[in-house]
Amino acid sequence: MREKELMNEADMRRGLTRIAHEIIERNQGVQELAIIGMRTRGVPLAHRLASLLESLEGHPVPVGSLDVTLYRDDLKLRGVRPRLQRTHIPIDIQGKRVILVDDVLYTGRTTRAALDALIDLGRPKCVQLAVMVDRGHRELPIRPDYVVKNVPTSVHEEVKVRIQEVDGVDQVIIMGRGVDG
Repeated sequence: MREKELMNEADMRRGLTRIAHEIIERNQGVQELAIIGMRTRGVPLAHRLASLLESLEGHPVPVGSLDVTLYRDDLKLRGVRPRLQRTHIPIDIQGKRVILVDDVLYTGRTTRAALDALIDLGRPKCVQLAVMVDRGHRELPIRPDYVVKNVPTSVHEEVKVRIQEVDGVDQVIIMGRGVDG
C-alpha cells in the first residue's frame, strides 16, 4: 500500500495556530470555553490547542478527554470486545462552549457518539467541532467548525494523523492503492 505525506510537523503547527485564532474570534475570547479531545489522538491535539489559546489570550482553558466507545453504533458490527479508555472532564460543562477535538472526520459517526457522550455529562451552551483533517464521505449531517485541512479521498484510501505524543512523529499521511508515493 502506498503512502503520501499530506502535512508535516510545521504544517500541523501552523494549522492549529490558525484554528486557535478562529476559535478566539468566533467565541470572543476563551473565558467560557472547554476543550475536549476525543480518544485517542484528539486528546493531545486538544492539549496543544488549549496551550495555544492560553498563550494568545493569557487565560487557561480547561482540557478534558472523552472515550466514546460505548456510544458507538458499530460495536456489534466490529465483533471485537471494546477496549475502554478513561473519560476525564475536569469541569462542569453545563453552559460552557465546548470545543470537541478529533484527528480525522470521516462518516461523522464517531462525532455523533461523542455528542451523545457529552450530553450525558451536561448541557453545554454549544458544541463546536475542530478536526485536523476532514476527508469527506459523511453518513450523518455533521460538519466541522474548524478544519486544518480538507482532503478529498476515495473510500479505498485511509488518512492517518500521527501525533508525537502517541506515534513519535507529527505528520498526516494518506494511504491507498491509488496514492502517488
